[in-house]
Formats: sequence, C-alpha cells, structure tokens
Amino acid sequence: MKEIDICEVTCVDEEKVVRVNEQLKNQDPMSVAKIFKALSDPTRLKIAYSLTLEEELCVCDISNIVEASNATASHHLRLLHNLGLAKYRKVGKLVYYSLDDEHVSQLIKIAFTHQMEIENRG
Repeated sequence: MKEIDICEVTCVDEEKVVRVNEQLKNQDPMSVAKIFKALSDPTRLKIAYSLTLEEELCVCDISNIVEASNATASHHLRLLHNLGLAKYRKVGKLVYYSLDDEHVSQLIKIAFTHQMEIENRG
C-alpha cells in the first residue's frame, strides 16, 4: 500500500504558526528567492563553485572553466555581482572575480555536499 504524504485531518498548531509568521515578517523571501534563482542556472552554479575552489579567477579563466565565451561568462558574472553574490576588481585590462563573502561560499559548498549525500543514499 502506498504511503500518503499529506495530512489526512486538519490540525493546526497555532503557537507555531504565529511564531513562524512573526519571524517571516522580518525577512525578505523574494530577495532570497532571487539568490536561489540565480544559482539555479548550471553555468552560474559552476562559476560560483569554481570561486569556492579558487579564491579569485579572471573572466578569461572562468570562461574556459565553463566553456563559454568571455561575453557569456561576463553576463553571468554581472548577474552574480548585481545580486551581491560576487565582487570584482580590475587590474589593468583584466577583471578578477571572487565570491562576495564566506556566507556565499558556505551556501555553495553546502549545496554540493548535500547533493553528494543524496547520490550516496540512492
């Protein structure tokens, strides 16, 4: 017999609902969703992961890693920068990107670690 994965009766824990809703009022789920939406693109995720492995990479390096043109890599990097996930510095004619801070790095590393755990379970 197949297990049912929804409640079969309605039973609301009002205290928990109120407590969670109070916490949600102080958050901005739309902005956080934009971060995950940006990272849902495989190329941007490869770029972000690459920047967890190397503290800093130039656009040329990144374009080679993700097998894309410099223009395409720059487009993805610009989006990551605009969302506050990456930062850059210009040295002469080269532009070097890095992740904005340790939180971003941790987010990427945790996602990849979790995926490995899922694959190892199955």
